[in-house]
Amino acid sequence: MTFRRIGDPPSPRKVFGAQLRRLRERAGMTQEQLADRISYSDSTVAAIEAGRRAPATGAPERLDTALKTEDRLTTLAEDLGDGLRLTSVLHPEWFRDWQRMEAEATAMRWYEPLLVPGLLQTQSYAQAVLRTRVGDSAEEIEEMVAARMERQAILERPKPPMLWVVIDEGLLHRPVGGPQVMGEQVRHLAAAARQPNIVVQVISADVGAHEGLRGSFVLMDFASAAPAAWQDGAVRGQAVDDADGLAALTVTWDTLKSEALSRPASLKLIEEVGSTWT
Repeated sequence: MTFRRIGDPPSPRKVFGAQLRRLRERAGMTQEQLADRISYSDSTVAAIEAGRRAPATGAPERLDTALKTEDRLTTLAEDLGDGLRLTSVLHPEWFRDWQRMEAEATAMRWYEPLLVPGLLQTQSYAQAVLRTRVGDSAEEIEEMVAARMERQAILERPKPPMLWVVIDEGLLHRPVGGPQVMGEQVRHLAAAARQPNIVVQVISADVGAHEGLRGSFVLMDFASAAPAAWQDGAVRGQAVDDADGLAALTVTWDTLKSEALSRPASLKLIEEVGSTWT
C-alpha cells in the first residue's frame, strides 16, 4: 500500500504560518503582542509563523479573535485538514508516512511491550519519554510532545477509530518520569480502557516469555485502502503491506491476544497498579 508523501513545499504548516504573519502585520501587532493576547509564549507564535509547529486545537479561533479577522484562520485550518497537523520539519519522511496511516485508519490493533502507546500517553509521560533523546534541543522536544498530543485528536472524532491495545504488564511498573507521572499515566490508561472504542488487554508478568518480546507493531484497517501494518525499529519504523508480512503479524497478534488477560481482568490489574503509584 502506498500513501501520498506529505511535506513537499509549500507545506500546510507553512501556508498557515505565512497567512498568520500577514494578518498579524496587517493588524500592526508584534509577535510578542499577539502572544500576550492569546496567552502563548513568544517562541510558540514564532514557531507557528515559521511553519515549525501546528496551531493547537482552538488556537485558530483565538487568533481570529485577537486579530479581528472574523474566521479567516479558522477556515484556513479547516481547509488544510489533517495535513496541517501531520507535517513537521522535526520528523523524517518515514514518520510522516506513519502519521498519515494512523490518521486514516478506521481500526488499529496495537501491541506494545515497553511503553504506553503514543495515542494513550499523557503529556508528562510523553515528555519523560522524549527527553531521553540525545541531540535534540528543549524546544524541539516540546514541539514533538505537542505533536504527539495533537495526534490523539483522532480519538475524539465523532466516529473515532477502533483501538485495540495489548500491552505487557512490565510497562505499567516502569517508573517513566517518576511516581507522579506514572500515577497520572496509569489512571489515564484505565480511563481510556473504559471507552467503548478502546480495548486494553494486559499480558501478565506471570506469563513469562512470549512472542511479543521481539518488538511492537500495529495492524491497521482502512475505509478505502487495503490493510497494512507498522513496525518500529531502533533506527526507523516501516510499513508492512505484503501478504506474508501481514499474515505473520496477524498470527503474532492472535497469539498475544490469547496470552493476555480478559478486558475486565486487564482493567482491574491496571487500576491495582495505578493505586501503587502515589
